[in-house]
Amino acid sequence: MGNEVGSGTGSTAEAAGVTDALVAAVEDTIRAVVAAEVVPRWRHLSDSDIAHKSGPYDLVTTADRRAEELLTERLAALVPGSVVVGEEAVSADPGRLDLLRGDDPVWVIDPVDGTAAFVRGDDGFSTLVTLVRGGLPLASWTYAPRLGLFATARRGQGAYLDGRRLHTAADRDRLRVWTSNPVYRNEEERAVLDRLAAAGAETRPCRTSAGLVHLEVARGLADGVAFFWEAPWDHAAGLLLIAEAGGTSLTASGEPFRLTGGNALPFTAARDEDTARRIIGLMARDQDWTVPEPAAVRR
Repeated sequence: MGNEVGSGTGSTAEAAGVTDALVAAVEDTIRAVVAAEVVPRWRHLSDSDIAHKSGPYDLVTTADRRAEELLTERLAALVPGSVVVGEEAVSADPGRLDLLRGDDPVWVIDPVDGTAAFVRGDDGFSTLVTLVRGGLPLASWTYAPRLGLFATARRGQGAYLDGRRLHTAADRDRLRVWTSNPVYRNEEERAVLDRLAAAGAETRPCRTSAGLVHLEVARGLADGVAFFWEAPWDHAAGLLLIAEAGGTSLTASGEPFRLTGGNALPFTAARDEDTARRIIGLMARDQDWTVPEPAAVRR
C-alpha cells in the first residue's frame, strides 16, 4: 500500500504513538485556540481583518492567521520532531507541502475551514487538524464550535462524533452527494458535476466547510462528495473520518486519494467502495477517462 487515505493495512494510530492522552491533549488545544482566536471574531470582523489571497472567493482573516500560529506552536510541542503544514503557511510558502512526503510527523491544519462562511457570519465553519506520517493520516480532529460538534478519528480504531461511534449510511435508492461549489469550477467541470443530478442524484454544492461535508458522509447523512480540488488541509481530517466509519475514497484514475497530491480529479469520498465507483462512473460518462475495474484499484 502507498500513502492513500483509508484504513487499509497500514500502521494503526496506536502503533504510531497516537495515544488516548495525545488525542485528548490535541482536542483540548484545539478548543482553547478556537475559543481564544476564532469564536470571538465570528460576526465581529472589521474590514481590516479580511483579505483576499488568490481570488475574490479565496479569503483569509485575522482569525485564520492567529489560530494557525497558535496551533502550530502548541501542536508541534505535543509531538517532538513534528512539523506543520498549515493552509496559511503554505499560501506564503508552497514548498511546505513537500513536508508531507517526509518521514517526520506532520500536523495538517486548516484553522478556519469555510472562511467565506465565517466572514458571512454563517455557523458552518470548522477547524481541522490531522496528524500525518509518510503521507498517511493517523488521527484527525474536526471541530465546529458554533454547531457544537467535535469529531475524531484514529487509523484502525474508528471514527467518533462527540463520543458516539460513526458509521456511513446503508444503501438507499437516491444518492445524496455534496459537490464542489460551482463558482470555483470552469464550464467543463460544472458539466461533469451536472451529470450526477441528471442521473438522479440529489446534489448540493459545498458553500461552507469541506470538513463538515466529509463529516456528513461519515455520520450517514450523505452518501458521498464529488470534489475538484485536493488541498490536504481541506480533506485530510474528513477522509480519515469517512474511512474509519466504513467508507473509502476514489479518484478519476480509479485510485484512492493521496494527501501528497498528484490525484486525478475529480475525486469522491463515499459510504463504501461500490458507491464511490458509482459516483465516479456517473461523472466519467461520455468523458475520455474511465474507471478501472475493482481489481485494478489499489487498497
